[in-house]
Amino acid sequence: MSRRRTLGPKKKLALLVSAATVAGGGAFVMANTSNAAQTPTTRAAADSTVCQGLATALGNNQKFIEGQRADPDAQSEARIANREAVIEEIKRKQEASGCAVGESAQGSQAAQPGQPAPSQPAQGGEAGGDAAQNPGGGGAAASGEQVCNGSTVTLSGEGGAPAASSNQFPAGTKLKVTNLDNDKSTTVEVTSVSGSCVLLNNAAFEQVREPGKFLIRRAVIEKVG
Repeated sequence: MSRRRTLGPKKKLALLVSAATVAGGGAFVMANTSNAAQTPTTRAAADSTVCQGLATALGNNQKFIEGQRADPDAQSEARIANREAVIEEIKRKQEASGCAVGESAQGSQAAQPGQPAPSQPAQGGEAGGDAAQNPGGGGAAASGEQVCNGSTVTLSGEGGAPAASSNQFPAGTKLKVTNLDNDKSTTVEVTSVSGSCVLLNNAAFEQVREPGKFLIRRAVIEKVG
């Protein structure tokens, strides 16, 4: 007659611990394999795009403040205070994204080869100057005409309903911005002055952005209405 061997409580506990250790080791290997799939190069490229967009947004606001201080008017103090608050918000986004806090770049006005660079910002009234204040600027462009050739698009950092700011178009001008990387478009009204041909506020930028990006490299901007 065969006898069945039974395990005591101590042996059962030892076997359970051993099984858990093996399972945990397998999970650890799987986790490492998953993390390895995201190469440092891939993560660095994604982070670079985010940080560059935020740096450009910061640079645009700093450039605007410099212009207001160089040629102030009755509303410059209020504009500067608003942009300083925007800069602080951008710095918070830089910190949250792991970017260098305070890193600045003024790349949104860089023209592509063979395309004219946008004219320098006028430091006139709240609307950012009309065609008379911006000789050769985009303010006199006809409806449906493509403007701001060669400009990348970033955010101004301002809140509120979807809107744009510009150094070439007066308040009330409507602009259509199309992101060629995802074919998303938004039509917004210029409501304030900035240091670039066109900047989108946070709400407008969300309508055309690619997830995780703060810079639109390939954009078509048209004057409408």
